[in-house]
Amino acid sequence: MAKIVGGFQDPSPEVLAEAAAAFGLLASAARLHIMWALSQGESDVTHLADRVGGALPAVSQHLAKLKLAGLVRSRREGRRQVYYVDDPDIVTVVRVMVGQLTARETSSAPSDRLREAGV
Repeated sequence: MAKIVGGFQDPSPEVLAEAAAAFGLLASAARLHIMWALSQGESDVTHLADRVGGALPAVSQHLAKLKLAGLVRSRREGRRQVYYVDDPDIVTVVRVMVGQLTARETSSAPSDRLREAGV
């Protein structure tokens, strides 16, 4: 039975496993950069590779993993495959996390804080 603490019910083990898998995929700086770029709007793999500074095959592999996990979708436009994030909640999570860390970057050294926390 799930516990209720502070008015919130603990999520099921299945939900926690799914969230951990999604966060695991986003733990890669390259994949997080791709998700950040896609949260700004859809793109094909060539433009994504240019934007994130990655090799085309590597970006393509990252997109395949994100797509398999259901974090990214794609559609065909002529000869191009266009990728996008179809889940506004994922867009919000990525934007909030990156935005908060970017804002903190100017006030202190966040990487030092993360290292001190053992991350």
